[in-house]
Amino acid sequence: MNEAEMTIPHLFRCPISLDLFEDPVTLCTGQTYDRSSIEKWLAQGNLTCPVTMQKLHDPSVVPNHTLRHLIDQWLQLYPQFDQFDNSKTVDSLASLKRTLQSQESTFQNKLQALENIRLLSDEYCSFNKSCFLQLGFLPLLLGLVFGAQMSREHHHMEFIELALSCIMKLLTLDSTSEPLNMLREEPKLESFLLLLEKGSPNVKTSLCNLIDSAAASHLEDVLVMLGKSQKLINEIVHLVSQNNCEASRAAIKAISALCSLQTNRENMVIAGAIDGIMRYVSGCETREKNLAPLGMEIIEKLLVIERGKEALVNSPNGIQTLVKMVFRVSNQECSENAVDLLMMVCRESGRAREEAIEGGVLTQLLLLLQSQCNAKTKAKARMLLKLLRSKWAEKVPKQA
Repeated sequence: MNEAEMTIPHLFRCPISLDLFEDPVTLCTGQTYDRSSIEKWLAQGNLTCPVTMQKLHDPSVVPNHTLRHLIDQWLQLYPQFDQFDNSKTVDSLASLKRTLQSQESTFQNKLQALENIRLLSDEYCSFNKSCFLQLGFLPLLLGLVFGAQMSREHHHMEFIELALSCIMKLLTLDSTSEPLNMLREEPKLESFLLLLEKGSPNVKTSLCNLIDSAAASHLEDVLVMLGKSQKLINEIVHLVSQNNCEASRAAIKAISALCSLQTNRENMVIAGAIDGIMRYVSGCETREKNLAPLGMEIIEKLLVIERGKEALVNSPNGIQTLVKMVFRVSNQECSENAVDLLMMVCRESGRAREEAIEGGVLTQLLLLLQSQCNAKTKAKARMLLKLLRSKWAEKVPKQA
């Protein structure tokens, strides 16, 4: 890439043309474009902001004098950029695409092309959206990762890891994530599973993040296809317990994404997701805490299945972990979730009630009621306390 292209401040470039602003104007959405570019966009009948895709309640533009003044000052320091043709950026990206597509390109050249794409997506993420999308980089990279015959060679995995890193960055530019629909194809799904089994921790993390992206874009058909593979779900559940915080976090998010569909929850329970998540939650005291509530939300969805309740009761970390989470001054969300889950299992399981009481849940609930938690959480705590006391009272006379 030309050094000049890499040093022009990205805020000084029009998001449509990628050229240095000549006459910056601002829309009602707060986004700034070069006047000629945005006028052409509006003349074509578009009634949305090109960057945010918000509908324009007012299509008029306002000159951005402040930005124009800043650019003028900058050009006084770097006059060589005044007439610089930024269309070369598009040509350079097109060249990178040809390098990746060509069978004659060496492995090192393709690896360098991926590195350049990764750097460019970092540098210009906010405004070269149209360029990356128009050139079709996302479907190209997805095809390279999931379309080629898999290999266990180290250099091949290096390519896959870097390509997936680029894919994750480019997905932030594509609000639809439509290219991910190719994962519904059986050969692509097989490649996905093979990478999840044999890939490096970074590869596995990226694959879990892809699943999360598919859910965020409401690609239910993709989630259904992925959820049908018990082998794939087993691999993701296994990843939760690995000594890799980033991979575990990504796996929790992937499980949450798959559990958004009820049809996938049975396979999740079969794979041991409840025990895996409870072990993850119990370790959140020494790790990141922010995903503990998400893990407990997943458990709540899985407890709708009867065997899910059995799995929680039978989990070595199940009831005891929930009891410990009942009183969390710094995390009221976890407290409320823990009370909800205990209510669900203690209502039907005598074993769960006994373990909870022996684990000190009554003390935890009393502490929670004396804390500054919200009224909703306190109401649930009172209900659980009443349930446990009534069940315990029924049991005492029988023992006597």
